[in-house]
Amino acid sequence: MAASLILPGGQGLRDNAEVAVPGAAIGLLAGLFAMAVGMMAGLPPAVTVTIAAGLGVPLALFGAGYCVLLARGVFGIGAVAPLALYWFVGFPLSRLIDSYAVAAVLGSDTVLDEPLLSFLALQAMLSFGFTIGFLWLHERIAPRWLLRVRDHNAVAADLVERYMEHAAHLNQRRGARGPRRKPSKNNS
Repeated sequence: MAASLILPGGQGLRDNAEVAVPGAAIGLLAGLFAMAVGMMAGLPPAVTVTIAAGLGVPLALFGAGYCVLLARGVFGIGAVAPLALYWFVGFPLSRLIDSYAVAAVLGSDTVLDEPLLSFLALQAMLSFGFTIGFLWLHERIAPRWLLRVRDHNAVAADLVERYMEHAAHLNQRRGARGPRRKPSKNNS
């Protein structure tokens, strides 16, 4: 009988990998979206596939990393600022890897048309938009996935419990402030 790999903190590798699925899926989806845009722009098939892999794989790895860090309590549920800092590093690195991959497929010695710092600064600015999109998708996909796997995954079960506590806290705050919208006069 093979022993399962245990990570620091007593969590199993399989449990963490399963919790990481939503973030990895979002990263891969972003790569596929970039590929579709490249196809619509008329780029050669080899380049569009390279874009999908060169951008999608690093974004998937960073997305999976976010999920594991969320499960470990490094990030708060729905917290934008820490996630923005995370993607402030992760998104430019992913784009740089993508640029290197495309240059390699094209056989180009020039990876970037602009200086490296200018490229990274622009990507860092764009990372905030990616952060918002990533968080929006994650908060819609992850809870459903976690509910599905929590019966056999202790890490997912703990994270579901945190989501439930977060939802209860938000509902309690809403109750103290009253309804979010005033009822319209047409609803009698």
